[in-house]
Amino acid sequence: MVVTPQTLIEWKQQKRPIVTLTAWDTPIARFLDEAGVDAILVGDSLAMVALGYPNTLPVTLEAMIHHASAVCRGVKRALVICDLPFLSYQESVSQAMRSAGRVLKESGARGVKIEGGYPAIVETIARLTESGIPVMGHIGLTPQSVHRLGYRQQGKTEMEAKRLQEEALALQEAGVFSIVLEHIPADLAASITEKLTVPTIGIGAGPHCDGQVLVTADILGLSTKSPPFSKQYANLRENILSAAREYANEVREGKFPGE
Repeated sequence: MVVTPQTLIEWKQQKRPIVTLTAWDTPIARFLDEAGVDAILVGDSLAMVALGYPNTLPVTLEAMIHHASAVCRGVKRALVICDLPFLSYQESVSQAMRSAGRVLKESGARGVKIEGGYPAIVETIARLTESGIPVMGHIGLTPQSVHRLGYRQQGKTEMEAKRLQEEALALQEAGVFSIVLEHIPADLAASITEKLTVPTIGIGAGPHCDGQVLVTADILGLSTKSPPFSKQYANLRENILSAAREYANEVREGKFPGE
């Protein structure tokens, strides 16, 4: 079964947890798809895990389309969603429409993700969804706002919690098919999840969301620094270092390629 945005909404109603991971190239995407991951996010986190930038801000729309295209070539079942990067949608509705349209037409992704829940972003998302573009929302810790918010947990005060609940409801009204809740208190995430008819996908937001997402480089042990709410399921960094060192030694010692 091919997963669609509507599938995720139906799974929320069925209380079926939604499994999401990130990808940035064809091999990783193929592995995740074969493993049965439901949704694959081509997140702008690739700026750090694949391109070497210190944060997500420098990655361009062209780079996101390039990587999303590679991911889509490796996927048969999972829903592929692509982040719209910093300053590719904030300027105007028409800019957001062009950016989202390019992603869907040029990469093959079947949805875009947009950070923020303030009124201008909600209006933009409403226009996109009215035009038939599936949009995933994202509130809480929004990495594109790193210079304003940092990486601290959001929603800790009563005022912040109220604002995030209002933003979630506004995004749902604007037509998003799901909302990422990043690095907010678990009880707040539970409250938001209970109020919505569209699924929440948590990252550092506790166990009560409708699904979970992590950065694949973090779970594979490829990141130099992972967030405190992540979990490492493998240590590919050590495997790669060991393999490369063994190869280097064999070449230097004349053991490879042999006679």
